[in-house]
Amino acid sequence: MTGAPTSDTRQRLIAAAADLIAASPGEEFSLRAVCDTVGVKMPTLYHFFGSKQGLIDAVIDHGFDLYLGEKASMESSGDPIQDIRAGWDAHVAFGLANPGFYTLMYGKVRPGHSPDAQSRPSRILRGITARAAEQDRLAVPSDQAAAHILVTNIGVTLRQIILATPDPALSSAVREGAIAAITDRGARTSSQLTAAMELAAAHPNVLGKTETELLIKWLGRLVEDSN
Repeated sequence: MTGAPTSDTRQRLIAAAADLIAASPGEEFSLRAVCDTVGVKMPTLYHFFGSKQGLIDAVIDHGFDLYLGEKASMESSGDPIQDIRAGWDAHVAFGLANPGFYTLMYGKVRPGHSPDAQSRPSRILRGITARAAEQDRLAVPSDQAAAHILVTNIGVTLRQIILATPDPALSSAVREGAIAAITDRGARTSSQLTAAMELAAAHPNVLGKTETELLIKWLGRLVEDSN
């Protein structure tokens, strides 16, 4: 190839690396093989990416582009909890269909290194959990809820990729367990009832002594029933 490197050459290098990664998920790939596929010399690859890790990060960005392109086509149901379910299932489906990309996106861990592209789906999920919080559907802060959903979603997807066997029952069970953890109305109700008991006890003159004692008794029974 002659002439100065072009942006088209960069995209072809990313595509070649992506194809090699997709063909052998979890395995190392050769920079030489990437260059030979595109028909360029190693200096051209280093011109664009600086290092092998730079190329890997570009492939990760490409993987997230594919993933978010699929998510962008999904319409909101209007129910944020149902949207979490749909997003979870789409996440798992993408991972199983693209194990090479997925293991790069979420399975390759380097302490202190988090690809910028990882923040993109996280922002989408935080937006959904923020809507759930606005509807008083969460038992934990919305950012905590998003983190809880994401890490369990990643874990169950990687598990299926490692076993090379889809397990819809496992995914569904973990999904519902994660949703229950962030929307535990029982625990929140108990906390709210306890707070009401404490408030009533602190202001007995509002209702009167007898009425306050009766209210506290009733609230206490509700706490027991909710636990």
